[in-house]
Amino acid sequence: MRLNLCVCVVGVCLRTSSECVCVCVCVFVCVCMYICVCVLMWAVFVRLLIFVCVCVCVCVCVCVCVCEAACAYVIVLMAVYWCTEVLPLSVTALLPTLLFPMMGIMTSKDVCMQYLKDTNMLFVGGLIVAVAVEHWNLHKRIALRVLLIVGVRPALLMLGFMGVTAFLSMWISNTATTAMMVPIALAVLEQLNGPPCVPAGGGPAEEPPAPPKEKAGHGLRALPMSLPVENGCGQLEMEELSGEEEEEERRRMCKGLLLCVCYSASIGGIATLTGTGPNLVFMGQLKQLFPQSGDVINFASWFAFAFPTMILMLTLAWFWLQFVFIGFNLRKTWGCGAADTEKSRAAYETIREEHGRLGPMRYGEMSVLVLFVLLVALWFTRDPRFIDGWATHAFNSQAEFVTDATAALFVAVLLFVLPSEPPHFLCFWRRADPGSKTVHTLAPPLLTWEVTQKKMPWNIVLLLGGGFALAKGSEESGLSRWLGDQMMPLHSIPPWAIVIVLCLLIATFTECASNVATATLFLPILASMSIGVNPLYIMVPCTLSASFAFMLPVATPPNAIVFSSGYLKVSDMAKTGIVMNIVGILCITLAINSWGRLLFDLDTFPAWANATTTV
Repeated sequence: MRLNLCVCVVGVCLRTSSECVCVCVCVFVCVCMYICVCVLMWAVFVRLLIFVCVCVCVCVCVCVCVCEAACAYVIVLMAVYWCTEVLPLSVTALLPTLLFPMMGIMTSKDVCMQYLKDTNMLFVGGLIVAVAVEHWNLHKRIALRVLLIVGVRPALLMLGFMGVTAFLSMWISNTATTAMMVPIALAVLEQLNGPPCVPAGGGPAEEPPAPPKEKAGHGLRALPMSLPVENGCGQLEMEELSGEEEEEERRRMCKGLLLCVCYSASIGGIATLTGTGPNLVFMGQLKQLFPQSGDVINFASWFAFAFPTMILMLTLAWFWLQFVFIGFNLRKTWGCGAADTEKSRAAYETIREEHGRLGPMRYGEMSVLVLFVLLVALWFTRDPRFIDGWATHAFNSQAEFVTDATAALFVAVLLFVLPSEPPHFLCFWRRADPGSKTVHTLAPPLLTWEVTQKKMPWNIVLLLGGGFALAKGSEESGLSRWLGDQMMPLHSIPPWAIVIVLCLLIATFTECASNVATATLFLPILASMSIGVNPLYIMVPCTLSASFAFMLPVATPPNAIVFSSGYLKVSDMAKTGIVMNIVGILCITLAINSWGRLLFDLDTFPAWANATTTV
């Protein structure tokens, strides 16, 4: 009855079907126009509001003439901009060059000098070497070779991927490492589980996955379940259930292998000073805030502390991911007592074919490998602390003339000088054709500036500079001293408890902001909290925590790369990542209170911590 009434009303209002169509189209167009106008107006409103807030706050700070408040305003403003990304991160990092001179905190000359310090050059030199490694596919050769060694048993395969990814992330970009390893992982999974599988609701969707269907380039396909049935319907139901369980097991394997790649990329970066941005931010701000600290943190001392921490955390992460996604069935995951299957042999052959496509190692690859090993050796032996290094004997007897940046730039320059092909006089064993008229041209160098310019992340250099400018501004304005006075009540709390709370805070904050921006914002404040405590005891754990972005796809580029493959849901990363954050903080707490205490002599308050204006 109600339906008939509705039909009558509609019939009265709209006499013809053409009128109905016209009205529907008009309504749809109006709604779309309204949405577009709202979106455009909102974008304009947000940008206008940002501009007005900047102008108003600058005027207020200039009129009040309180340097501490003005510097605090700049820090808060940059924190909001970095979190919301209303401006590009590197553009936000340039704000101190505009605001500090206008507010009378620092001169323009002094601010600009913070953007190209020794730490920035260390970063540039290390990245140039990393670009050469990527350019010659040396990282891919290493990765495939290790995977051929560990095999394709699920547990060992995951261990191999995690070990290779973590090792490569120590030296090259976490993002580049993940981008290289994910296609290899997908190719291996395709051979292990059959051609392409069904993504388990990838993207932001949180609903259960749709019934299995083939999708080009993604995932694993369910095996056909049309097996012979001898015992009626009961046997068929058992076979269908077994097929569903097998498909779920494959999806879990996909998720576990992809997550292990992005997690190990973030974990591996903490092991070296040049492995990830927060480490360099810490080194630069330590020298900025505590000028008398000298060479207390260099490549060798950081590696001695962070590498065991990385190994411990990587091992625990492997156990956790294996427990969640694979299980501890010795026969299935480790292959104990099991014969090689056709799929495992096919997966192994896939890795072998990829390795074979690289061909024999060329002269250029060998040269880059030698230079890479040379750089690592120079870093480790420059000042190993337990003995005098080569820099102390040759250059640094009077002052610290040579730093880790010097070694990095020395090797980086060699990459643009040495040829990518063996010189003619070294090819004496090759017999030239008597009738040939070969013209020997100059071989191109191992690395060209065009390649470097395309692959170099220059925005990180500006981010580092912005952090150093903020630290210097906090010192010059007196904000650091004021923060130190406000933190006096925390002196009664045990330092280890403060460290745990701060690590939790930073690990949470870095899920929403760039890890470099997080370290840049927090480290000057943390230095002010080091009242009667060695600053390294607080700053080192918090620096490592800035790299623990495991929960959200937007937290770090490796997470986004893995999430974009379509196999993961946000809930998968969140449930696994929250445990990873807790495990990481526990590992850091153990490290800083055990071998870190001995390595950095944390039981004593160093004299260099007093030689600063921050406390």
